[in-house]
Amino acid sequence: MTKTMKAVRLHEFGGPDVLLYEDAPQPEITAHDVLVRVHAASINPPDLYLRDGYRALPPEWQPSPTFPLILGTDVSGTVAAVGKDVAGFRVGDEVFAMVRFPEDLMKGSNAYAEYVSVPASELALKPAGIDHIQAAGAPMSLLTAWQFLVDLGHDAPNPFQAFSHAPIPLDGKTVLVNGAGGGVGHLAVQIARLKGAKVIAVASGKHEALLRDLGADTFIDYTKVAAETVAKDVDLVLDAVGGANMERFLPIIKQNGVLFLVNPLGFSGHGQAAERKIIVSSTQVRSNGAQLAEVGRLLDDGTVRVVIDSSYPLADASIAHRRASEGSIQGKIVLITA
Repeated sequence: MTKTMKAVRLHEFGGPDVLLYEDAPQPEITAHDVLVRVHAASINPPDLYLRDGYRALPPEWQPSPTFPLILGTDVSGTVAAVGKDVAGFRVGDEVFAMVRFPEDLMKGSNAYAEYVSVPASELALKPAGIDHIQAAGAPMSLLTAWQFLVDLGHDAPNPFQAFSHAPIPLDGKTVLVNGAGGGVGHLAVQIARLKGAKVIAVASGKHEALLRDLGADTFIDYTKVAAETVAKDVDLVLDAVGGANMERFLPIIKQNGVLFLVNPLGFSGHGQAAERKIIVSSTQVRSNGAQLAEVGRLLDDGTVRVVIDSSYPLADASIAHRRASEGSIQGKIVLITA
């Protein structure tokens, strides 16, 4: 008889109200997987895009999944079972992971549930110095910031460009982080500072005190002044926002500097960048248990911290998604399952 669990599932694409808290089959594991009893799962932008059917993408890129599906990639929990070929994890271990991303980008990675099957290679021991809520908030945002700024960590083809993304040395550089109050942004501020950069944080005024506390040297409130009108001579811009007119940052970047785009869709400044010898680059964050273990040590000792905007019971996932859609998020939104 198939075991059941509680999960948040989609039976159709749409707004937050299509998220249904209901019974679902408990996942089975292969020889290389670990079954995790989920204590917390965080919300990331791909969750919102998939819930909506990726309607912003061209029709040929939109998913045609088999319903019902379960959203979510980021989890923290306890090992409930291990596959026969798994080494390094035992039942009872506290762990965290970004699950099967981007492999399951268009069909959901099943994190909004009481149990999830995770490839052992994507799993890391949860840092003892933080709780499950903070750990669940870390994986996608932290790996994104780390893979953009420090170590790509893989040689998979880049879906956004013909060349591989390459981080640059940050020591002594000036780095501007746009969207510094959000999930990726607030971690990028800390990592850039850790690696020796002077950091300019761009966000709304409500985030100023936090971002200065996290290490930002300069703060720009974009609701009062456009960052590109006051910042200058920047070595690197990390744009964690995306959207229209990302090329507006090119004039403030030094010749031979770099512009990193977390969401590059819609960027139209390649010609201008080439004229000024500015490298424009993006990459797709990928699951990586070894990297999570590495950066987990920074979470463990408090060198880097995950800021939690708000948390909700798993049953209230639709409310949490409405909060995520409101914008001006400070850090991460987390669903609590146990």
